[in-house]
Amino acid sequence: MQDKPFLLIFIIASTLNFLLVQALEFIDFRARKKNGSQVPKELFGYADSKLLKKTADYENEKYRLFIPEHIASFVLSLVLVLSGFYVAVYKQLSLTTGSIYITALLFFIISSIPQSILSIPFDFKREFDIERRYGFSTTTLGTWILDGLKSIIIGLLLSCPLILLAVLLLLYMPGHWWLLLSCVYIAFSLSLTFLYPLVIAPIFNKFTPLESTELKNRLEALLQKTGFQSQGIFVMDASRRSKHSNAYFTGIGKSKRVVLYDTLLEQLSIDETESVLAHELGHYKLNHIVRRLAAAIPLTVLFLFAISVIVKMPSLYSSFGFQTETSIIVDGEMRIEHTLPYIHFIGVFLCALITEPFGILLAPVSNFFSRRDEFQADAFSAETCGRSRSLVTALIKLHKENLSELTPPKIYSVFNYNHPPLLERIRALGKANK
Repeated sequence: MQDKPFLLIFIIASTLNFLLVQALEFIDFRARKKNGSQVPKELFGYADSKLLKKTADYENEKYRLFIPEHIASFVLSLVLVLSGFYVAVYKQLSLTTGSIYITALLFFIISSIPQSILSIPFDFKREFDIERRYGFSTTTLGTWILDGLKSIIIGLLLSCPLILLAVLLLLYMPGHWWLLLSCVYIAFSLSLTFLYPLVIAPIFNKFTPLESTELKNRLEALLQKTGFQSQGIFVMDASRRSKHSNAYFTGIGKSKRVVLYDTLLEQLSIDETESVLAHELGHYKLNHIVRRLAAAIPLTVLFLFAISVIVKMPSLYSSFGFQTETSIIVDGEMRIEHTLPYIHFIGVFLCALITEPFGILLAPVSNFFSRRDEFQADAFSAETCGRSRSLVTALIKLHKENLSELTPPKIYSVFNYNHPPLLERIRALGKANK
């Protein structure tokens, strides 16, 4: 194993990631079992032990499904690497396609199939057993299958051009491909953000302008007050698939629009809906989206630069069983053909495989800044609307209706919550109100 350093890193990182995730989920489960029916003083009059028990039961059902799914995914990832699956796929494609572009394209597609197949039975049980028994899922089998097919097709249409372009840059711009690809990826992400509400979202859901009511007048006045220019306020038919509720704004430039789930409108009062929208507008007014983008750009460039250095190392490929040199006979003489420049796309794939388990170590940092932004958006809502109580009651209702955990362990929320837990938000709003 010493002569396969990158394989060793992959195995150790994947194993530690698996153990850490399992430990965090168990800590959360044990906390629910111990305190799952205790009503915090901030929620007296809004929640009772019966509701909290139902919430704990719902989370425990998801946890019991998570355990075998996570174990199976972990084992499969090791099997695919240690069995030489990726090497076999590459060899077969390189012998039959006759084109490095087709080889790269099919390699990335085929490599994603095993994990995708593994997730199907777990997703099915989650949707048609757990979500349905707890009154959330309203989708049909036909809609569920159609959504899956749409997601696959859209994923291919978006990813295939990027893969082909990446291979082109790797071959013909070996010294600067990482910088060019960074620019392309950033431009692609911005374009996707612009097109999503106009092209992609309507493929899955129907969006209708909010009818002229007191609510619309209040929300439009709020948009005008905060200087938010958009295409309008739209209601999404979320209830066709689920009774979970949410609200968000999406798009950039002229594609910006406010989206309210129809389930949200059924659950919240006018004051509460206004406060929720003011929270979302807070992200816009406080430049949270711009700041996140400004942070993502240099991180993307730095990450691809690091990959550009690693993919030149023959030990990366040999660690996973890929050959960087091939013996061939030319005019009766043995010659060595160097294949490394032509399989740099394999190196990019292997780097993604190796770095993926480290994502959990970055989660606390990312979540810290995200939760900070949420606190600021809450404060903006309270200040803009001139009250904090309606946002508090809205958050409580949303947590109740979605059966969200009310008091997760601190260590669990640090790693898994990009929004502050409910009680922390209530206490912060109480201080802001004072």
